[in-house]
Amino acid sequence: MTGFEHLELRQLDDGVAEVRFARPPVNAVDRPMYMEIARLFQNIDAALPDVRAVVLTGAGRHFSGGNDLDEFATMTPENGDERMWRVREAFFAITDCAVPVIAAVEGAAVGTGLALAASCDFVVASQTARFGLPELTVGVMGGARHLARMAPQPLVRRMFLTGEVMAAPDFAAAGAGVIVVPPGELLDRAHGFARRIAGFSPTAVRVGKEVLNRIEWMDLYAGYAFEQAATVRMSGFPDSKEALAAFRDKRPAEYEPLSRRNRLYP
Repeated sequence: MTGFEHLELRQLDDGVAEVRFARPPVNAVDRPMYMEIARLFQNIDAALPDVRAVVLTGAGRHFSGGNDLDEFATMTPENGDERMWRVREAFFAITDCAVPVIAAVEGAAVGTGLALAASCDFVVASQTARFGLPELTVGVMGGARHLARMAPQPLVRRMFLTGEVMAAPDFAAAGAGVIVVPPGELLDRAHGFARRIAGFSPTAVRVGKEVLNRIEWMDLYAGYAFEQAATVRMSGFPDSKEALAAFRDKRPAEYEPLSRRNRLYP
C-alpha cells in the first residue's frame, strides 16, 4: 500500500489488515503523522478494500514512544489549538473507524502511544510492553481521559500524577483492561482475535461497532434501549437469520457481502 510516509499497511486474504506505525526510532508522532492516521482510519475502505478488522501495531521495538517532543518545544498559545485538533482528529478516527481496531502493543506505549492504544476497541500487549502517562514530566497535559477507557479512575490518577510507567502484567493486575501474552505470541494472538471478528457478518460487525461507540457513555436504560432498537432492525437483515440458522445447524455461516445500502444503524 502506498500514499503514507509513516504508516505501513498490509492486507491479508482473510479480511484482516495490519497497520504499523513506522517513524523510527520509537514511532513518536508528529503533526504529519497524526494527519496520516486520521486520513487512513476516517476512510479505511479507500486504503484497505474489503477489510473487516485491523490490527494496529508498531514497527521496530515500540508501539509508540508518544508525541514528538520537538513539537511541544515549539508549541505556543497561538499555534497550539490547531495542533491539538490534529491530535484529537487522529485519536477519534481510530475510535470511529468503521471496522474494529485491535492494538497489539510491544515495547513502549506512553503518552500519545497509550492514547492511541486506548483509542482502539481493545488491547493485546506483550509481557514486555510498558504503559505510562509521563505528561507532567514534560510539562503538558493529555492522555488521562483516554486511559480512563482502559483503567479505573484511581489507576488513571496514580499514573498521571506520578508519571509512573508500568509493565503490562502490573498494569493489568492493577485493573487495566489489557490482554497480556508472551512476547513471541503477540501478533499471533492479535491476528487470531481479528480473524474471529472477520468471520462474522461484515455488515453486522460494522453495525455493532457503531452501536458500541454510541452506547459507551449512555446510561444503562438509554444504552440498552438503543441496543434493542438495533436488534429489531437487524431482524430484517438476512445475515441475522443466517447466523441463527448456522448456530442451530452447527455449520459455518454463509454471510452476504458488506451491504452499503441497508443502513441498519438506529
